[in-house]
Amino acid sequence: MRANKRSFDELRPIKIKLDYLDFADGSAFIEIGKTRIVAAATIEEKVPPFLKKSGTGWITAEYSMLPRSTEKRNIRERTHAHISGRSQEIQRLIGRSLRAVTDLSVLGERTIILDCDVLQADGGTRTASITAACLALALALKKMMDEKIIDRMPLKYLVSGISVGIVEGEVLLDLDYSEDSNAEIDMNVAGTEKEHLVELQATAEKNPFSRKELSTLLNLAYKGIREIAQVQKDALKKKSILFMAYR
Repeated sequence: MRANKRSFDELRPIKIKLDYLDFADGSAFIEIGKTRIVAAATIEEKVPPFLKKSGTGWITAEYSMLPRSTEKRNIRERTHAHISGRSQEIQRLIGRSLRAVTDLSVLGERTIILDCDVLQADGGTRTASITAACLALALALKKMMDEKIIDRMPLKYLVSGISVGIVEGEVLLDLDYSEDSNAEIDMNVAGTEKEHLVELQATAEKNPFSRKELSTLLNLAYKGIREIAQVQKDALKKKSILFMAYR
């Protein structure tokens, strides 16, 4: 029996609050089950050296977990020199996922940084970070449009993330920590409601898995992504943010 008596294909309860922070260029709080994350966007009037004089912008991300976001205290990652390999992997994942759905040429030579901070972790922090970061990015881009910095919405699609896996022989959607830590197959998927695949991370923890199992997991993941995308759209519509994904 899953926590809260969830069925195998049921998401944990989702709560979203936009403009969660007063000073960020865009921000979003997301709660999925017991996992809670804040994503904040910052617009900078510069790009990395490799993009200078290109006329093209950049989107990047940083990810961190608060020391007491888990049952045992984590050591705070104070400087880039001490960022763990896991955090580096996740923040690159977030950045790639957002760049894949954004027309960077519209930004001009500007960078948008998405800071994703985990307040509480109970599985799915990387996928929830992608979902929240997309919302914070949309708000920052809306601000740029309102201030006439850009002339159109460069976000082509909403991207969201979800975890799926096989635990004790059962295919499950949206794993919490207890399920994730016991998974025989663990997969994280980032994609759009149009079933565009943005990122796929699949791992056999105990035994190799078949192409049929991969297909089953991917179909289940897209069920979750479509449901999360609807929650994202409902939240953004309240802010009058419309773009290609709504057509």
